Amino acid sequence: MALFEPFPNYVWNLSVSIAMENGGKIGEIVDIIKPLMAAAEAGEDAGTREFMIEWVKMADKLVALGEEDLALGREFSAGNKFKRSAIYYQTGERMQPHGSPDRMATYLNGINNFMRGMKLTNEPVEKVTIPYQGKEITGLFHKAPVDGPAPCVVYCNGLDSMKEMLWMGGFPHAMAKRGVHTLCVDQPGTGEALRLQGLPATPYSEQWASAWVDYLETRPDVDKERLGMTGISLGGHFAPRAVAYEPRFKSGAAWGANHNWHEVQFKRMKREGENPVPHYWGHVFWVFGAENMDDFLEKSKDMNLNGHMDRIKVPFLVTHGVNDRQISPDYAQQAYDQLVNSPRRELKWFTEREGGVEHVGADNHSFAIDYMADWFAETLGTWTKA
Repeated sequence: MALFEPFPNYVWNLSVSIAMENGGKIGEIVDIIKPLMAAAEAGEDAGTREFMIEWVKMADKLVALGEEDLALGREFSAGNKFKRSAIYYQTGERMQPHGSPDRMATYLNGINNFMRGMKLTNEPVEKVTIPYQGKEITGLFHKAPVDGPAPCVVYCNGLDSMKEMLWMGGFPHAMAKRGVHTLCVDQPGTGEALRLQGLPATPYSEQWASAWVDYLETRPDVDKERLGMTGISLGGHFAPRAVAYEPRFKSGAAWGANHNWHEVQFKRMKREGENPVPHYWGHVFWVFGAENMDDFLEKSKDMNLNGHMDRIKVPFLVTHGVNDRQISPDYAQQAYDQLVNSPRRELKWFTEREGGVEHVGADNHSFAIDYMADWFAETLGTWTKA
């Protein structure tokens, strides 16, 4: 299994693969990337405006086609196009440098058309907003088709993903099949929290995760005794940290073992390993609300799980691709080895035999999604078969 690599740089290829795994259509993506081949030759940071233009062009076309469907009363067809447009808007937006022209408009087009699509296709999803530190944070609650209170898993972003991407990737659907609700969240430093509320990232994820647990405890359809937490990519720091310090979580999983992200920054200064987005340093400064490198390193110094994993006293799963080019597989072994007080710990490697070998399964999400969904069904007490 390998990453789809039409471009000569990893960062652009990663973005294309993420779009495909989030429901993009190969014919549309081929049309998007054809005009970008020459621009890609200049490197991962150059040409990112042209990159956004082509993805937005396809998204705009889908919105126009969806409007034509609506004029004929074909709401499901329109909704599917609006949802897919959101994939393309967000793919273009996440590659831009902070403050670039049209970035905010593109982001808003993405989240607004996503919600239009969700309503028209009647997805069992509710957008929820809660107060947090004088501002607001938002999430998408995907309800499982079960009667009575059911378990729920909080699912958080990485460095540069958004809650809509979490949903489009398919994990909430897999959880719902197993009788578990999912709450996809834009934590501080991501999505709406960063772009619309100005909330920077914090190493101390238990702060916002606990606020979401407080909210879930108010819902009559949620079994507050069976809550879990997971995160993708940099969420491999946020989820373990939250489970370590929030005792109301009864199970956890890391989709990618970001065990010592602070240390990773020094490797990236030496160009060891690949970056997730172009304009990398500008992006992380924005995410952490940092003015310069020294400020960023200070604000991210506690992005390190050494000395914290032994606080986890519930079942915990660590997953990692054997060919992860961003985060060394060594970190997965470190995370697992430090789960000394977990009553059920597991380290799952995704290998060439099955796929999902790249960073958080960018080459194939399906194996990790099913594996983690089965894990939560088993550890939160639902089921793994129909």
